[in-house]
Amino acid sequence: QVQLVESGGGLVQAGGSLRLSCAASGRTFSTYGMGWFRQAPGKEREFVAAISWNGNRRYYADSVKGRFTISRDNAKNTVYLQMNSLKPEDTAVYYCAAGEACCYITTQGYQHWGQGTQATVSS
Repeated sequence: QVQLVESGGGLVQAGGSLRLSCAASGRTFSTYGMGWFRQAPGKEREFVAAISWNGNRRYYADSVKGRFTISRDNAKNTVYLQMNSLKPEDTAVYYCAAGEACCYITTQGYQHWGQGTQATVSS
């Protein structure tokens, strides 16, 4: 079992940056594939990025490729999402998720979810 807590959201102007963190509890964090998803008001939760247990494989949604970077530090039980060149359409609640396999782009591939952190990008 793993519990996830996101942090780092906030309000930023277009073109700015945010760094989201997801702290995990549990001894098995390093065995999980990790993902970031987001959900804007009135929309379905969508895939943003995923990373394998050792960080060797990373995947991104086309909409964030080249702007966002996912990384992890297994010694700190933490996964990060560095978000640069933010756009108003990036505004959403961002969720991190842990899955027993890597690296699904659908929510069904993840068994554990955080509570989410709000990121708002003003124009």
